[in-house]
Amino acid sequence: MKKILIAIITVVFFSCGNDPVPKPKAFLRLEYPEANYDKALTDLPFTFEKNILATKISSNQIESDTESYGVTLEYPALKGTIFLTYKTITTHENLIAFLKDAQNFTQKHTIKADEIIEQIYENDIRKVYGMFYEVGGNAASQSQFYVTDSVKHFLTGSLYFYAKPNYDSILPAANYLQKDIKHIMETVEWK
Repeated sequence: MKKILIAIITVVFFSCGNDPVPKPKAFLRLEYPEANYDKALTDLPFTFEKNILATKISSNQIESDTESYGVTLEYPALKGTIFLTYKTITTHENLIAFLKDAQNFTQKHTIKADEIIEQIYENDIRKVYGMFYEVGGNAASQSQFYVTDSVKHFLTGSLYFYAKPNYDSILPAANYLQKDIKHIMETVEWK
């Protein structure tokens, strides 16, 4: 019994001392290469520049009432994908429906999003007009956009990651790919 008491006193004596100090928060520092862009070589009704970090680009025709295409830009190093959807406008009603769909798609993320920041985009020279949405929080898609010439062409895009959305974890990659999405918007040219 005496040995047990001495052991307990020894543990208590040596465990006393400096107050515990919490470790400072540490953040993983992720560095990505500087973005280099080249023209995406596709047979689509539009052209754009893509980051060479997007190692796989694929496109396919989508069955629809109007001429439609789906384009996928994969970023395996960032575990993310940018999805583009092109639709041909045939009537004014098409345009209105496409605009509503694009805006409603973004608003569906308000359940998980902390905020949605809208940025208008206009380029009168190339006739490209649209909106970029930055979605903050644990939403499934961190960035979305649409652009149109309001007459014949309509293009939407969204960013998704392969992992469950955890805003703090994907923020560096999301910021990097947001710049790519903006670059796609800024370099779209209709054929």
